[in-house]
Amino acid sequence: MHDTAANLDTARREIVEVCRRMLHSGLVTGTSGNVSVRIADRVLITPSGLDYDDMAPDDLAVLDLHDGSVVEATSPPSSEAPLHLAVYRSGEATAVVHTHSPWATALGLVRDTLPRVHYAIRALGGPVRVAPYATFGSAELAEHVARALQDRRGALMRNHGAVTIGTTLAEAAANAEKLEWLCQLYCRAARLGEPAELTEAQLDDVTRSAETTGYRL
Repeated sequence: MHDTAANLDTARREIVEVCRRMLHSGLVTGTSGNVSVRIADRVLITPSGLDYDDMAPDDLAVLDLHDGSVVEATSPPSSEAPLHLAVYRSGEATAVVHTHSPWATALGLVRDTLPRVHYAIRALGGPVRVAPYATFGSAELAEHVARALQDRRGALMRNHGAVTIGTTLAEAAANAEKLEWLCQLYCRAARLGEPAELTEAQLDDVTRSAETTGYRL
């Protein structure tokens, strides 16, 4: 239990740092978006409605993974807590980042999938699915997103934003940046014509080349 508490303290500081980086990079605006980390059967998540520049480590809430109850909090947890919990319960993720980044949100308005327009999409597991729309904070939205993330490390949300996951918070945050860049690439190319897509075989070749050369996808 002591190790869990120490890890939670470290994660609190890391989450605040990531949130501020996302704010200043434009991945979120105002109080939009949310971030969480899973440690054992506890989930540390950002509070609801608090500006990231004003957020302190002690403002984050701790939830029970299994029943979603609040274990510790000085402020109400994010309204998207059901989404984060559903993602953790359905896979192996230990960090979740949800943003309202502009390019990812825009693409989710018009496409059902972000196709294989660049080999960097391999880092997200392949073509990125767009989860059907549901009201924020609802069990329905949580179910849609958890399903869209199966075998993927990123998903778009219809008329809403994006969600990325990772085995570490750094990885989940990097995936959020990568997904936004890929969406921006697609949207810009689509102005000129239908973007060319890579095949699954070509992505497999990329994976093999990366393993051989040590290139990080």
